[in-house]
Amino acid sequence: MTFKIALNFEDGVTRFIDCNASETVADAAYRQGVNVPIDCRDGACGACKCKAESGQYELGFYIEDAMSEEEARLGQVLTCQMFPKSDCVVNVPVSSEVCKIKQATLTATIEAVHQLSPSTIGLVLQGPSLNKLSFLPGQYANLEVPGTPHTRAYSFSAMPRDDKVSFLIRNVPDGLMSGYLTGRAQPGDTIKLAGPIGSFYLRDVTRPVLMLAGGTGLAPFLAMLDKLTAQGGSVHPVHLIYGVNTDADVVALDRLDAFKAALPNFSYAVCVVADDSRWPKKGYVTHHLEPTQLHHGNVDIYLCGPPPMVEAVASHLREQAIEPANFHYEKFAASV
Repeated sequence: MTFKIALNFEDGVTRFIDCNASETVADAAYRQGVNVPIDCRDGACGACKCKAESGQYELGFYIEDAMSEEEARLGQVLTCQMFPKSDCVVNVPVSSEVCKIKQATLTATIEAVHQLSPSTIGLVLQGPSLNKLSFLPGQYANLEVPGTPHTRAYSFSAMPRDDKVSFLIRNVPDGLMSGYLTGRAQPGDTIKLAGPIGSFYLRDVTRPVLMLAGGTGLAPFLAMLDKLTAQGGSVHPVHLIYGVNTDADVVALDRLDAFKAALPNFSYAVCVVADDSRWPKKGYVTHHLEPTQLHHGNVDIYLCGPPPMVEAVASHLREQAIEPANFHYEKFAASV
């Protein structure tokens, strides 16, 4: 049996490898050209110590000097003694450059560009090279703006399917990518993308989850919900608060409704800043964080939005003396 292992490096680059149940993660990595830190291969030096973020595995022999039982209890692993029993995510505490990883660059073509709202563009890319693309739900890629040497970073808004990937892109006035997509893009145009990148991704759901999205920060959550649906859902409640500035900015409700129908423990709410909004919840996301959603801190919070939103949520949690079990966030600022 073969398992998929995501190796997350400290510079945000992710590399996926295939690992047989009978081989160690370190051996599988080396077999596929990934030079993870290692010295003895005997569980005696600790050079290959990493953190298993998720997944099931067994550890072979190692000595206390290499890794303590307390470290093992907290999810530390020696990749030279790690035998996977499921797909796993492993955090490698060095940069990808040290491990001689070249970020994967793929070429795809535009299948469709959709003007979802005045502020949001939907982009769908297709191509046989995308069947090689793996990423964790929530990660992003750097897309090269056709005709330029410049790239822009966008989160995947769905898991890859049928050699296709999709993105939600903010329509920035005079933006380089926005101008291309709204003015010149045609189906069949070629776009290069490099990735996956980022430490913002869905971990194993072991407690209630609260997702907070600002504008096109909704994109990574759509991919996360896509993955949860494929896995058969969650036994824990998952609630999304989606905040935008105006009613016209609200997009992807058809997908959110589909997730709500498919995931019994999923719910969502929309809040709009504008006073004249037709939506009942007005104001900012922080105005609608209810105690029942915070579970007295027994909650994993995921937040993707502009820096002021991230800072406002962190401040609100401090004021309410709520310390979540985990607080994962990604700040983004629109690039021209």
